Amino acid sequence: MKRLIVSDSSSNKFTFDGMDYRYVSLKVMADKREFVDREGLNVEEMVNVVEKSSVTSTSCPNSQEWMEAFEGYDEIFAITITNRLSGSYASCVMARDEYLEEHPEVKIDIVDSLETGPGMVLIMEKLAELTSQGLSFEETVEKIHEYQKTTHLCFSLASIQNLAKNGRVTPVVAKLVGLFGIVLLGRASPEGTIDIVNRSRGEKKSVKVIYDEMIEMGYKGGKVSISHVLCPEKAAKVRDLVREHYPNAHVDIHPCTGLCSYYAERGGMIIGYECQ
Repeated sequence: MKRLIVSDSSSNKFTFDGMDYRYVSLKVMADKREFVDREGLNVEEMVNVVEKSSVTSTSCPNSQEWMEAFEGYDEIFAITITNRLSGSYASCVMARDEYLEEHPEVKIDIVDSLETGPGMVLIMEKLAELTSQGLSFEETVEKIHEYQKTTHLCFSLASIQNLAKNGRVTPVVAKLVGLFGIVLLGRASPEGTIDIVNRSRGEKKSVKVIYDEMIEMGYKGGKVSISHVLCPEKAAKVRDLVREHYPNAHVDIHPCTGLCSYYAERGGMIIGYECQ
């Protein structure tokens, strides 16, 4: 049996060592330009253009793109950004249903991450671990959906203009953040929405607020995955604070690609972590 992991590009992951892996691209539109979220995208250029544009938008992969990614595999695990932020999950469900009509022997499980970015990466890494253990498709499905309940996601956002433009938060809140230099801490809710749970001023304070949020949610030294938008030094400070308290914690840092950079914006971070 050939097993595939496929995600939309909000995972910020274009390659995956040790697993057959494919991704389908989301897109960002700004200043009459289309930025396809794929390997080679100049994220800094995209962010610069978006910051100067009054009208911007995003689009998700269509069902045909998902079906093309499914081709050639017997067992497929598809991971999507939360259905509350994008239509990617709905497109993937449509693709699965159409694909199984022509390929009824194929097994497809879709995981609505209810998160994005590093939260998706944690799920994908767990899928790779379960695959290496030789578990059946059905056993893997059961265990991955149980594992998903143990992952959490928080956001540190220095700007939320793009979330406001797309109706994810109110423009009034977005304006206050811009005026007073407030850094907001957001949390992915169990329903896949974004809840604003704290605010701070200054980088040092915002890093501590992130760590405090993780502890409040039950973090005890599990895996941590940090994505950042053009601020690797800030991400490293979060990693260092985690390791100060949990020296053996596995913490990885990687840059946001197109879609996550659009929503998290310059200086933003997204942190996924295990609470097991």
